Amino acid sequence: MVLQAIVFDFDGVIADSERLHLRAYQEILAPEGVVLSERDYYDRYLGYDDLGVFRELGKDRGLEMSEGRIATLIERKGARYDELASAGEMLYPGAADFIRAAAAAVPIAIASGALTHEIEEILERAGLLSLFPVIVGADQTARSKPHPEPYVTAFARLKAHVGRELEPWRSVAIEDSKWGLVSARGADLRLVAVTNTYSAAELREDAELVCEGLSHLTLERLDQLVGD
Repeated sequence: MVLQAIVFDFDGVIADSERLHLRAYQEILAPEGVVLSERDYYDRYLGYDDLGVFRELGKDRGLEMSEGRIATLIERKGARYDELASAGEMLYPGAADFIRAAAAAVPIAIASGALTHEIEEILERAGLLSLFPVIVGADQTARSKPHPEPYVTAFARLKAHVGRELEPWRSVAIEDSKWGLVSARGADLRLVAVTNTYSAAELREDAELVCEGLSHLTLERLDQLVGD
């Protein structure tokens, strides 16, 4: 197999949790007099972690966003998200099966804008946590997507874990957004997109391979991609 490693995004690729993030943002921003529409969220803010969302909202809406206020909003949003997430299963159909097959073939990791504990809790409930030796959440990097740091960090830790060199051109990032694809490109990884969040037309400009979701992806397709 030419394929050496896979680094997954989490929200929008493995877990159908973007809708819960949006709802949590909306509910904690409403008392602040801020309306965040679904269109604005997906068009403008989805690529950021919590810190980035509140900072960008402040710039866009002309709101005073001190570090203290942002910290309070992040805490409230996180608590509300946890309440919503605890209500049930959030994995996309076929995601668990693909992850198990991938982990049996190559080292796998996660590079995400979600918080590490959020990712771990969902994977633990799904029985998948032990398959990921490396999980890099938003709380582990100074800069979030579209900056390359999340993917650079995840890939470096994955190489350290396996104890051998991994070639970026033989390793794949799986994303659902243009921000994530830009981030992965900065780490020199091969780019695969799933259309769980955005259309194929919106993603095709940045991705080398676009598919409907993990249930429509195979290791053979990824191996062929990196082998070309």
